[in-house]
Amino acid sequence: QAQLVESGGGLVQAGDSLRLSCAQSERTLTRSLNVGWFRQAPGKEREFVAGINWSGGTTNYRDSVKDRFTIFRDGAKNTVYLEINSLKPEDTAVYYCAADPNWARLQTTTAEYWGRGTQVTVSS
Repeated sequence: QAQLVESGGGLVQAGDSLRLSCAQSERTLTRSLNVGWFRQAPGKEREFVAGINWSGGTTNYRDSVKDRFTIFRDGAKNTVYLEINSLKPEDTAVYYCAADPNWARLQTTTAEYWGRGTQVTVSS
């Protein structure tokens, strides 16, 4: 089974909101993992979007999304969410969940664990 599973993507209109979910498998729960979100648009490199540390007390966002994106954690459900408000066509991408015990490495494309991605498509 996949160690991280994303859900919540879909086809939406500009101005809509989405909440993406990243569920952590039981297999990974013995480790204190920082969790983050990346996205990759067609023809572009995968880029870091937001991260949250294992306890939920520290977050980090790329500057271009800080005003519209919120990352948060539900520890009881072993799930990390990415709430995206006021969606724009340029947000269209495959969104990936990642996890890593190292905070710095979690925010790079070399993070240890990855989900398979969920597609977000925003129409104008």
